[in-house]
Amino acid sequence: MRWKGNRRSDNIDDRRGRRIQRSGGSQRSMVPLIMQLSRSRGGWMVIVIAAGLMFFTGTDLKTLLGLMGNEAPPSASVPVEQSAQEAQTVDFMATVLADTEDTWAVLLAKGPNPYVEPKLVLYRDSTRSACGLGQSAMGPFYCPADKKIYLDLSFFEELSRRYGAPGDFAQAYVLAHEVGHHVQTLLGISARTHAARQRASEVEANRLSVRQELQADCFAGLWANHADRARQILETGDVEEALAAATAIGDDTLQRQAQGRVTPDSFTHGSAEQRLRWFMVGLEQGSLNSCDTFNATVL
Repeated sequence: MRWKGNRRSDNIDDRRGRRIQRSGGSQRSMVPLIMQLSRSRGGWMVIVIAAGLMFFTGTDLKTLLGLMGNEAPPSASVPVEQSAQEAQTVDFMATVLADTEDTWAVLLAKGPNPYVEPKLVLYRDSTRSACGLGQSAMGPFYCPADKKIYLDLSFFEELSRRYGAPGDFAQAYVLAHEVGHHVQTLLGISARTHAARQRASEVEANRLSVRQELQADCFAGLWANHADRARQILETGDVEEALAAATAIGDDTLQRQAQGRVTPDSFTHGSAEQRLRWFMVGLEQGSLNSCDTFNATVL
């Protein structure tokens, strides 16, 4: 992929130098904290308010006091140590993110929902999100509650080494897919799908999830189409790298590796063939309407 020298996004929240503090320390500090509040001016009012919120919401006192700004920060920072290769990957992710920003700003400019840029959170091992604790074992994910994409860069090493999908455009496809979920949130698609899944059976809820994920794949192809037309980013072999990544993370591929059999009713992201097809639909047709997986008769 041609990317060097292009704009880098500033929407990067680099948490690789942070580690989550264990909750035990906060638990032990509760009694001194309450004593300190009781001695301070207005401290008893804080405790009374917190107690009232406990009664009506069922939230524990430690959490409430933390939300009210009286608990120690949830994480501690240490200097970031990174290899030259990892530093280049960070630059690459910032550049791809910037390219998605430029592309989607144009694509949504004429519609009722202007593009709002998401944040990309880089972390190691685990981090907090508005959707719960993010862990590297989960792979990259998008949280609609805080409109952030979470990525542990070690995923790319696993994608290459374990799943046989190396290459910079394979990495770009992964990020573009998560940006696709952000677009779905901005367009109201995610909220409607979530509401429908809440009313559906487990099997039907899985099918709706598959349609949502395949649309994000199509949006990734849509980004590649427009970015290449505007900035000629694609090189020979790039599309094949993206297709290899889509194949590697298809539900059937992952299930076959994990359990030796495939159970389509439990798919949540789509088969390798489906993910390939919808990425190519976006790449070849280049229109939002072409990515309407929810009304497609054949996935």
